[in-house]
Amino acid sequence: MNERPHSDPETDLSIVAIIPLYNGAEFIERSIRTVLAQTRQPDEFFVVDDGSTDNGPDIVRSLMVDHPLIQLLSKENGGQSSARNFAVAHSKSALIALLDQDDGWYPDHLAELVKPFAAGAHFRLGWVYSNLDECDRFARMRNRRILRLMRQEHPKTQLSKCLADDMFILPSASLISRQAFESVGGFDDRLSGYEDDDLFVRLFHAGYDNVFLDKALSYWCIYPGSTSFSPRMAKSRMIYFEKLRESFAYSENWSYDPVATLIAPRFFGLMRGEMYRAEQIQSPPLYEQSVRDARLVLPYMPRRGGVFNNVWMTMMSSYRRARFLRSIGILTVLRTARRIAGRISR
Repeated sequence: MNERPHSDPETDLSIVAIIPLYNGAEFIERSIRTVLAQTRQPDEFFVVDDGSTDNGPDIVRSLMVDHPLIQLLSKENGGQSSARNFAVAHSKSALIALLDQDDGWYPDHLAELVKPFAAGAHFRLGWVYSNLDECDRFARMRNRRILRLMRQEHPKTQLSKCLADDMFILPSASLISRQAFESVGGFDDRLSGYEDDDLFVRLFHAGYDNVFLDKALSYWCIYPGSTSFSPRMAKSRMIYFEKLRESFAYSENWSYDPVATLIAPRFFGLMRGEMYRAEQIQSPPLYEQSVRDARLVLPYMPRRGGVFNNVWMTMMSSYRRARFLRSIGILTVLRTARRIAGRISR
């Protein structure tokens, strides 16, 4: 583990690039070469083999022959969060640049993201992030500047909006202050999903500022295998829900209950959407897991609409029943009735 020299965090602009690697032989050379092509080269570059069982690490070693900047670290499999933390602990740079194994940076990624840190115009600047392009598995373009297509606020200025919806700050599109990262404890090793939202919510709540650059400096590859359901993801989702519920429980600091108003509806909506997706892909295990998680969130939902949510959960608790009810259109009737009831109550 590297010992970091004492330096002024306000003027130190050294950068460490970090790629967690787990069975990513198909992608790792492509992602590494986007780091090597940077107009502003990182001062350190770590690839962390997180217990891969394919030949990804061998590909990294072959690239190390001609590119001594690359350093390969190895550890037992613990997930992306622990791999990132592991690399940070072995580095000494003041700024942290993360890249997922199947994503990539455009050549000016680091050069642009470091500028707000260099300008020194923001008090307690915690992170800088950019827009990004959406690509397929082979890095072929789908949508440019995809954050413009979404409803999220950028940059982040309101905690309530960070709690009520996914933040859509992708680690691969971010440059993070090491001092800020370490002050909030880094990534939560328990999370393999939602670890990015968890980190950036904690940074925001701790008072760190952020800068958003509305230009695509990286690309994000989305394909079926990149977003597939797994028990680890489901567990991570509920850990994150419980963290938010405990951290932002109603108190005199709030004029309303943030759990009932913001957090529970967010997760309940996610689980309902996942139940629908499970029907479409005909996955009973995904459906049953989503039902179990939705039942855990349901008690924290606002009282208004509670009857509908309870009836809906009772009707939809069975995969087979849900498919039948949807086929005869009963759910459309329920949604219409709920909208009418909402208008009457107003």
